[in-house]
Order: sequence, then structure tokens, then C-alpha cells
Amino acid sequence: MGILADFDFKSTLCEYKDMFFQSKKYWLIYLVLILVLGLSTATQKNISNPNFEILTFAVVAVLGIFAIVFYFLHDSDEELYKVAFVIILIFGITTALILPICDVSDEIEHLTRAELTSQGVIIPHWTGEDMGVEGLYNHTEGEKISSVRNYGAGYNSIRAMNFFSGSLGETVFHTDHDTDKINTSTLIVDSAFEQNPFFGYLPQAIGIFLAKILDLNVIWILWLARICNLLVYATVVSIAIRKTPVLKIPLLAVACIPITLYQASSASIDSMIMGLSILSVAYFIYMCRAEENSLTTKNIVIFSAICLLLGLCKLPYLAFSILMLFVPSKNFENDKKKNLVIMFAGILIVAGIGLLWSRYSAPTLMHSWRSSHNLINSTAQLNYQIKHPRSITKFLYNIFVFDLKDMITGVFSFFGAKQYHHYIDNYYLVTGALLVYLAATLLAYPRNVVFRLKTRLGSAFIILMIYIGTCFIQLLTWASVGYYNLGISTRYFVPLMALLPVAIWIKRIPFNKDKFDKYAMICMIAFMATLIVSFATKYY
Repeated sequence: MGILADFDFKSTLCEYKDMFFQSKKYWLIYLVLILVLGLSTATQKNISNPNFEILTFAVVAVLGIFAIVFYFLHDSDEELYKVAFVIILIFGITTALILPICDVSDEIEHLTRAELTSQGVIIPHWTGEDMGVEGLYNHTEGEKISSVRNYGAGYNSIRAMNFFSGSLGETVFHTDHDTDKINTSTLIVDSAFEQNPFFGYLPQAIGIFLAKILDLNVIWILWLARICNLLVYATVVSIAIRKTPVLKIPLLAVACIPITLYQASSASIDSMIMGLSILSVAYFIYMCRAEENSLTTKNIVIFSAICLLLGLCKLPYLAFSILMLFVPSKNFENDKKKNLVIMFAGILIVAGIGLLWSRYSAPTLMHSWRSSHNLINSTAQLNYQIKHPRSITKFLYNIFVFDLKDMITGVFSFFGAKQYHHYIDNYYLVTGALLVYLAATLLAYPRNVVFRLKTRLGSAFIILMIYIGTCFIQLLTWASVGYYNLGISTRYFVPLMALLPVAIWIKRIPFNKDKFDKYAMICMIAFMATLIVSFATKYY
């Protein structure tokens, strides 16, 4: 009652009304931006039948104006975390609802794993073990894709999952079965990301559990899984923004770029990966900017724990734990030698647990549809690289020329489950504008703080290490022997974007920080709105 008594609705309404008029210039700029960027995503079919697109534009216009007014009411460093939570939530929920059914990359498999977790299953049981088979598919001699499937091998899920596989990539306007009740009878599903840790699916599992216990329509399995996943992401990001003493806007920009929000608004574990990565970078910055003799062993343990959770979700990111070696030693209360011992112990524990997890998780890939790819053989691929030294040079050339270009331009390119080529969107204007925005926000952000050379070089080293390491893992586990079809995507490297402002800083551009922050937020909100408009023009 005390909180409610302190809340003056009339006074708050007046504050919002006054700020609405005071921020008029900024939300008018926002409206112009989303109009120009939104129109650049339109096609002939949208112009001939624009009803849904106009409605979507009206919705994001209202949401954006509210977000801008809310930002100007809470634009201090102490309250920016509130803005982070609100803008991620309102634009994320809208994205979650407008996205077609399981249209995000591998979303149906993530949703299946989340459904198993909602049953209380921590480690999924693969029924193929009971049948005495090693993989979902048997090796078929002479074929690129195996045709011999072991029917009956899979995981015990629910029959409602048939709706999602049968309606893959459709909108709710294109299916008649989204209003069906949830069928909880047993169904064997073939793939369920057994290799991923259960905690990466707890938010989605809570949403699915609620959909079941409330006896909602089947579509709510997906919608509540997405929304609960997003809610946790927004919470983690807001904690990160509150924790970091500097670079709040750059970190928030990474958390809100379209490719990040797109993944965070799905049932994918990528939401957890991106949230934990932003939190780990924020905590690293916090330690780097801490007062002398203020950090203790507790801080090392906390940072190691965050990196461990992140690394178990995406193994290459275990390397984030090495970042603590680049924190200025004077910030710790213990002597340098003792701190190094504790840090190396933390790094070794994180690496050791990650190695043990990989020994369990790697073989489980054969329990999914991935076992149908006959030409993928890690041992043979590694032997090929050893016997052909020039292949390493070609690998490095590919990942730093061809693949890196695709990673950079992939900030506004989205998976489509029903598309033959899943990444075919060419939003040139939006992509170009977004890249200019990211370059300015991440590399030229105005600030008074300068990180030590050791910290900057160490961060750059980790970025290169994880980028090359991730690509090499894909070479062994995805590419055919002797080839370089890595199958990597921009979303794999969003965590590295969060570390860029620490590693690289262009300090010669004379931006005013207060003005920069305001325009950076307007652009940030505009790009999130454009994401939603682009889905309206693409799918509806």
C-alpha cells in the first residue's frame, strides 16, 4: 500500500504530457526515420494492400514516442537501466507476436527442448539408446545426405509440437489450427538440442508450463516461451547497464540492434547467450574501472561464474574468463601474485568444466538431424588440414574476407523458415544506416575514460581468439571435408560487438556526449521499430 500511496497518477501523467511536448523535435525525427527506413523495406504487394503495414507503422509510432518520452524522463546514468528494460520489452514483445511460427533459425528445435524442460527434464533421454542405435541417421555409403533414418529414435515430447512443424514459417493468419487446444499426449520428436544446458531454456519452459496449466490455445506455447525468454533477457541487460560505470549507451546499442532483438524475442537459447555476454562485458568494465584495492576474490568468482554459464551455452565464449587477466592489478586488494593464482584457478576451473561438458555434448549431435550429413567428419577434416598446410591460409583468408563481410552486413538479415535460401533479405538502406550507427556508437563514442593499453590489447586478443576459434569449430563440425562452408551467422558474434568499445576507440571525432546519447537513443529505437515494420512488409 505504501508504494501505491506514494504513486501520484495525475502528477505522473502531467510529467509525461510535459515531456511529450518538450521532446517533440526528437520524436518527429524518429517518425521521419521509421517512415523512410520502413518504406525502403516495402514491395509492390505492400503498396497494393497496405492495411496491415499501416497498422504496424501506427503501433511502432506510438511505442516509439512513448519510449522516447520515457527515455527523456530517465536519461541519467543512474536510471538508464530502466530505459533498457522498457524499450527491450515493448519492442521485443511486439516482435515476438509478429514473427511467423518458429521462423527464427532452429527455433522449432529450441522450442522442443524448452518443452522437455517444462516437464522437468534436465537431461533429455534419447530413445535411440533403448533401440541400440548410435544416431538418428545411419551412414549411407556414397550419399551426401543419409537416407536411412532410425524411426522411433528421438525424445518424448507432446503431440502439440506437430502444430509447429506443420505450420513452420506461417503467420497466425495463414493457419486454422493456432486456436486448437494443447494436446499433451506423447509424441516422439527427432531433435531437441540435447547438447545445450537446461538453464538456457528455463525462461521458455516457464512460458510453456503456463500455457499448459492455463489450458490456452496451442499458439501460446510459442508466444509465452518467446515472451518469458525476452523478459529474462531484458532483466539481464538492465542489470548489465546498471552495473557498468561507463559505455552504457554502446552496450545498450548492442543489446538492441535488430539481429539481437530478433533472437531475444524467440525461443532460442541465443537470448541467454547474448544477455550473459553483455552482462560479462559489463562486469569486466566494472572491474577495470573499480577503485584501487576495492576488488576481492568474490569479484573473481562472480565473473568466472558468469563466464561459465555463458560458455556452457556457447563453448567458445568460455574464453571470456581470460578477460580478468587484463583488469588493472592495482584494483585488487590482494597482491598481484596472489591474484594471478586465484585468476588462473578460476580460468582453469571454467575451462575444465567446459571441457567436460563438451565431451558429453559433442557426441549428442549425432542424435539429431545433423547426423544425416555424411561428409561431415571432424577427424577427417582435421587430418586434411594437417596434410594440406596451405588450407589453413585459405581458411583464414575466407573467414577474414568473405565470411567477415557477410557477418558485418548480417546485422539486418533474418532467417526465414519457408525460404529456400534462408538469408536472402537485401535491405541496403537500413543495413547501411545501421552500420554507420554502430561504427559511431561502438568505435567513436565520446567519453572521458580511457582503458589501459593492456586492457585494450587483451580485449582485442579475446575477440580474435573467439572469432577464429568459433570458425574453426564450425570447420570441424559443419563443413564437408576439404571445404569451407562454415554455416556461421552474425548472431554467433554479437557478444564480440559488446567488447569492441573496450578494444577499439577512435578518439579524434569531437562528439558532444549529451547530444550524442540523445540521438543514439532515437536511432536505436528507430532501428527496433524498423525491424518490426520489415516483418510486416515481408510476411503479411
